[in-house]
Amino acid sequence: MTMPAFAEELGARLPSASEKAAANQLRKIIATHAAGDTKLKVLEEGKQPAEITLTPALSTLLMELLRHVGRGDAVTLVPVGQMLTTQQAADILNMSRPHLISLLSKGEIAHSMVGRHRRIMAEDLFAYKRKRDEKRQQSLADIAEADADLL
Repeated sequence: MTMPAFAEELGARLPSASEKAAANQLRKIIATHAAGDTKLKVLEEGKQPAEITLTPALSTLLMELLRHVGRGDAVTLVPVGQMLTTQQAADILNMSRPHLISLLSKGEIAHSMVGRHRRIMAEDLFAYKRKRDEKRQQSLADIAEADADLL
């Protein structure tokens, strides 16, 4: 598929109303057939139909991506094997770069040095994020439990 020269990739901007509508429509179509291996046919005028098999894992991943686009979120995919700069990692964790660097200095997130620059493996960053989110969920559950005891 070719992209017009004026097109800006979706990760750098918010989706338009037509892109949100298309994402929601495609997500609903995939969701209705996501139980097993699903065959998706792509029809283009004047060309042979292309058939693609979507496994449940691919369907789930696509639906998650389309859900974000449909909500109007800017989306960027990060391969788990990619090395990230401290700014990219801070953006993913939604924190300041100086705070991220303090976490790296404390050894809370694994990183390596490339010359004078710190680089974080996306896999390590996502592991930290999962652990942080689990702690937050547990803290919220504890607060809710303590609040229920007071009632």
